[in-house]
Order: sequence, then C-alpha cells, then structure tokens
Amino acid sequence: MSNQIHTRSRGLRANKSAIALAVSLLLLTACSLTPVENRPDFDVPTKFSESNQQALVPLKPFEEPGRWRPAEPADLQKPSPWWTVLGDPMLEQLEEQALVANPDVSIALARLKQSRALTARSQAARFPDVNLGFGPTRQRTSGAADGDGDGAPGTTQTLWRAQATVAYEVDLFGRVSAGVVAAQADADQQQALTHQMLLLVQADVARTYFSLRQLEGEHRLLRETVKLREDTETLLQRRLNDGDVASYVVDQAKTELFSARAEQLAVERQYALVAHALATLLGKPPASFTLEPKPLENVTVQIPPGMPSSLLERRPDIAAAERAMAAENARIGIAKAAFFPSLSLTGAVGYESTDLGNLTNWSQRTFLLGPLVGTALSLPIFDGGRRDADIDRARAIYEERVGEYRKTVLQAFREVEDSLVSIRTLDERIVHQRGGEEASSRVAKSAQQRFDEGDVDYLVVVDAQRTLLRSQQSLIQSEGERARATVDLVRALGGGWQVGDAEKPRKSGG
Repeated sequence: MSNQIHTRSRGLRANKSAIALAVSLLLLTACSLTPVENRPDFDVPTKFSESNQQALVPLKPFEEPGRWRPAEPADLQKPSPWWTVLGDPMLEQLEEQALVANPDVSIALARLKQSRALTARSQAARFPDVNLGFGPTRQRTSGAADGDGDGAPGTTQTLWRAQATVAYEVDLFGRVSAGVVAAQADADQQQALTHQMLLLVQADVARTYFSLRQLEGEHRLLRETVKLREDTETLLQRRLNDGDVASYVVDQAKTELFSARAEQLAVERQYALVAHALATLLGKPPASFTLEPKPLENVTVQIPPGMPSSLLERRPDIAAAERAMAAENARIGIAKAAFFPSLSLTGAVGYESTDLGNLTNWSQRTFLLGPLVGTALSLPIFDGGRRDADIDRARAIYEERVGEYRKTVLQAFREVEDSLVSIRTLDERIVHQRGGEEASSRVAKSAQQRFDEGDVDYLVVVDAQRTLLRSQQSLIQSEGERARATVDLVRALGGGWQVGDAEKPRKSGG
C-alpha cells in the first residue's frame, strides 16, 4: 500500500513539474526583448507658409499646432486616381495605360510580391517543420566497432528506414516573433514604396503630358510666325521690285524668316524627345506612340493642403521610412535574444529493418525524442563579442533609419512649400505676361502700320515683332510650368485624396 502511495506521489510531482515547465515555457514565449520604438521628436509647423489660409482644412480634434504627430500612414489603401482632378480625359487615358504597362510599375509590383513571400516564410517559423523520408543506407563497421577487437573482420549491412521527423523551435524571448514583426514591417515598407513608385510614374506622365501640350503651343505659334514672315518677305520682295523699299529691308525680313524656321525645328526636336519619353512611361516603343494635338488648357486646382501633419498619412515615402524604422527596431530584439537560451524540440518516428519486406512490421518501429544533433536547450557563454557587435550594429541601423525618416519628412514639407510658392508666383507672372502680350501686340500692329505709311524704319517693325513673339512664347511656357507645378503639388501632398475633396478645376483657353 505504501508503495502505491509513493508511486502516486511521484506521479503527482512529475505532473506538477511538467505543468510548471509548460507554464514557464509559455511565459518565456510571451517575453519579448524588442525595445519600445522611440520616434524622432521635432516640431511640425502649424501651417504651410505659402498656403492660402482660407483653403486649409480645419484642425481635427486630435491635432495640436506645433506638436509632433506620429505617422499613421494610409499606405494600405489603394492609391486614388488623383489625376482626375486635372480634368483632362486624354491624360486620364494615358495614366491608366501607364499603370498597366509601365516597366517601373511592374518591377515595383514584383518586389512587393517578393517581400510578401518573405513575410510568409518568416511566419512559417511559428510552426513545426515536419518531414517524411524513405530509403536505404549501407554501412560497414570495423571489428573494433563491433567489440571484436582490432583485426577482426567487420560487418556490412543494409538498413531500410521510413521515418517522420519533427523540428520545432520554441519562441523563447520572442526571437521568432520579432523576426515575423521585422518581415511584416519590411513587406509594409515595400508596399509603401510600390505606392510611391505608382505616384512618381503618374506624376511623370502628367508632367510629360503637359510639357508636350506646351511644346505643341510653341510649335503652333512658330508655325504661324513662319507663315506670317513668309508672306511678309514675299510682299517686301514685290515692293523691292517696284522700288518702294531698299534691299536691306528684304534681307532683314529673310533673316527673321530663317530665324523663325530654325527655332521651329528646335521646338520640333524637343517635342519628339518629350514624346519618346512619354511613350516609354506608357510602356510603348516611341514609333508606335502618337498624340492628337490639343491646346494647352490653364487648369487651376484648388487643393486644400490641410495641416502639415496630414502629410504623415498621405505620403507613401514617409510611410515607407516609418516601416523601415519599425523593422530595424524589431531586429534589435532579435539581436538581444541571441544572449538567451534557445530551445529546439526535435523527434523522429518510423520503422527500420535490414529487410525491405519486414519494414512495416510493428516490431520494427523506432522513435527518437530529443535533438537529432547537439542539445535541445543551448545557452551561449562566450563568442568573442560577436553578439555585442550584432546589437550595436542593429541599433546603429535603427538610428540610420530614424535619420532617414526625419529627412523624408522635412523633404516632404519642403516640396509642398516649393510647389505652393511656384504656383503663386507663376499665377502672378502669367497675369503680367498676358498684359505684356496684349501691349506688345498693339505695338507690333502700330509699328507695321507706321512702316506702311513710311513713318518708321523696318527695323522698328522687326523689333516689335520679336517682342511680340517672345511675349507669346513666354506666356505659353509659363502656362506649361503652371500645369507642371500643379502636378508637383499633388505629388508632394501624396496624391491621397478623392476627387470630391478638392474643388472642381477651372479651365480657360491658353
């Protein structure tokens, strides 16, 4: 009776020990050595210095002026078709084509698939690794190994095995979990970089498209100028034959005609190069790309920039920098976990037999619990400072990512301010240029009329026509810059709003 009681007490103690060990493993598994992430701290301006205060979005309840707001990226959302606010159906078609066929977009999507695959691979470490194997091994042992002494004949045997092996690393101190967190952050970073690539391609398409429209306007102006000067040269040649003008007047007209033709060819060359660039953005060979001519329209989009802190949600490059910080912070936890014990549980179960026909007999079963090689629980003691160096390196990389994050945020603020000041000054510049165009047109007409009446020399007419041409050409160029500056503002703000969030575009012929 006492033996039974003693046996039961030993069984209870064994069960309690097993339970205690299981609880300890669970607690260690829940333990994480990943440090709390310290975000960079600097003041965010309460407003953009170049923004129109009436166009700003009011403060949200959780926004405080002048305080750092942690990034809450919306990069998991599908990028919105921001180019529709520009109100150009042809541009909308080109943007859709670029999203499908642009090589950079394809490369970015492929990289995103790679990062997601790596995330899935890291998550697999949470589960045991199970393998099945079957096959023979042939082995010869010496007589000494068999216990018969040196010089005794050895034995040779063929052993058939059919086994299942299991290997599992217990997530002590959160090493596996930290690896999964780092891989997921890397995947999120790559997704943000993919959205950034989409935004850059879309912006490049829009900028190149408006450059083409600008060059079309310049080419149309120079074509009309060449036609006008051809007519003028013909008329002056006729008057020279009649003795009404001197020969230098005809030569001066020819000079202006040749200059206009040369400038027209220069614009044609530039147009062709820009068209080739747009074709490449669309994933097409330049020879197969054509664009129907269309006047450049002055599109003004009143986009509410809102609080500068909203850039932390809109900009995909800021989201990517934030994810990079999170990934490196998790890798610090991985490096720290290397100082603590690691527990690997392995085992094998199956059959062994020297005769293939007897392999499946129950008597031939085998099993092994414990490490196949080495020990189950390993505790690092000395490595010459390798793990210390790994932690220092992980922390240094994290600090680097923090610096890159701050740089990205500051660059975002700068790009918005640059775009706002460009739009403001270009608006004022276009107003002055339109006034100058109207005045120079009146001067050119007056000079031509006075020359016809014989009051002024022809050089006055030439000078007035040059001034008019430069005024008209500068106006077209400024309108092109204004359109591209609008695209730059949309890109700088992250292109992350819906069409209804902005005012409808206002168009005027240009």
